[in-house]
Amino acid sequence: MRRQARSTAPDGWGTMMDLAPTLALLAGALGVACTVPYVRDTLRGTTHPHRGSWLIWSVLEVVALEAQRADGARWSLLPLLTQALGTCLVLGLSVRLGSGRLTPVDLALIALAGVGVAGWLAVDVPMIATGCVIVADLVAVLMMMPKTWRDPHSETLSTFVLAAVAGVLTTGAVGSLSMSLLAYPVYFAIVNGAVAGAIAHRRRALRRERRPALAPAGSQGVSDQYDLAMELVGRQIRSRGSAAPARTQPTP
Repeated sequence: MRRQARSTAPDGWGTMMDLAPTLALLAGALGVACTVPYVRDTLRGTTHPHRGSWLIWSVLEVVALEAQRADGARWSLLPLLTQALGTCLVLGLSVRLGSGRLTPVDLALIALAGVGVAGWLAVDVPMIATGCVIVADLVAVLMMMPKTWRDPHSETLSTFVLAAVAGVLTTGAVGSLSMSLLAYPVYFAIVNGAVAGAIAHRRRALRRERRPALAPAGSQGVSDQYDLAMELVGRQIRSRGSAAPARTQPTP
């Protein structure tokens, strides 16, 4: 009789595998949901996608999708597919409504993604392609950050928050402990969470910088208002006392 192989997965991983279809559907729905506000803000003119970054992301997500498929991914392909389609949609809008231009750095990163695909085809190791995708994607994020730091309102915060949550759900939807399958969704969750944190931090910093110039007098503390009022009253009393003419005694 053939002996059953003993599972090396940690306790509770079987439950996670059972939840993989549900997590994949939720992540796919979030992949669509995170694109909607970005497209809306781009059409309104409040968000200005960086053309070079979104071009790179479009190419890289297609590469990542194919690399994951070749390495045996199943349910986790659904959120990756929705993310790739949404990214390509934003790329199309950025041609007319975006900012930035295609630089030699962008071309080099696209070439790096091509090297990843070529390496995957040559050695049949999708982890190589996935690793190249992660490196190129991270550089594309860094390319976008100067614009985002100068004007954090030129990016849609909710898009990156939802994308980070989708990355977490996609990680759960993998359903195995394969590093080649887990690497990209884990990275996707971390990098989108980091971008969302940077946008939120920069917006708060700008609000603090503008607050002193825009704050009305009534926004001061009660004790500060009282001290200021008493000081003004004291000044008025002193000025009136010094300006009053000296009274003279009437002559008999």
